[in-house]
Amino acid sequence: MSSSLTPSNPTPQGLAFIGGGNMASALIQGVLQSGTSPDSIHVQEPMESARTQLKSRFGVHVWAQSGEFLSQCDTWVWAVKPQIFKEAALQVTPFCHNALHLSVAAGIASSSIAQWLNSQRVVRAMPNTPALIGKGQTGLFAAAGVSPEDRLRVESILSSTGAYLWVHDETLLNAVTALSGSGPAYVFYFIEALCRAGQSMGLSSEEAKQLAIGTFEGASALCKQSSEPVQVLRERVTSKGGTTQAALETLNHLEVGAHIEQAVLAACHRAKTLGEEFGA
Repeated sequence: MSSSLTPSNPTPQGLAFIGGGNMASALIQGVLQSGTSPDSIHVQEPMESARTQLKSRFGVHVWAQSGEFLSQCDTWVWAVKPQIFKEAALQVTPFCHNALHLSVAAGIASSSIAQWLNSQRVVRAMPNTPALIGKGQTGLFAAAGVSPEDRLRVESILSSTGAYLWVHDETLLNAVTALSGSGPAYVFYFIEALCRAGQSMGLSSEEAKQLAIGTFEGASALCKQSSEPVQVLRERVTSKGGTTQAALETLNHLEVGAHIEQAVLAACHRAKTLGEEFGA
């Protein structure tokens, strides 16, 4: 595995987005902030309301369906749902002309994408929603036909969204999907539980929310900056016979840790079956 935050290659001209949802919007915003002209960005998005918003917000070209404009783009970002990837890909194959393809669709293998688009220049990415505020984590895998220059091109597109990590084995993207791709939902789930607990003890909803979110932010920052194992940091908060020990004993009794592991493994399994269901 390898990771980076500062690619040196500039974002290329002629950038096409197939799908214009939240993740596409985050990437478009990032490449525009890096100096790319909106005139070089084309977005194919079937929903009229989404096209209107993209045009108004970013000034990019928007299209309801595929067309010759795609031939002007040497890099395509696939931001479509796994269920419709094949159908969308087969519609645009005549316009590919050996473009570099970056897919953010969960589960769809690079071999399927390469077959549908008749191109070996395929990179799969698994971002997560904090990419919308530049705090994302993205796992990346490059197919055999991807050059070092292509990798830099992908990094330049993703650099504004947060950190990224190249994996050497495509199957590891299922683990990335389960851990960090779905991970924000686990964090939100835990925060919701903390907020409910706070309110049950008499705090207002806003007070509980502030304390819960602030605690997550602070603990995460401390964990990131510390060179010590996470276990040691946890143990330092846990005084013998104290309040934290009482809470952790309850969590251990309920096997919360084991259940979290099982939940992440279930997400990993679902990522794998998505590829089997909707791949080539």
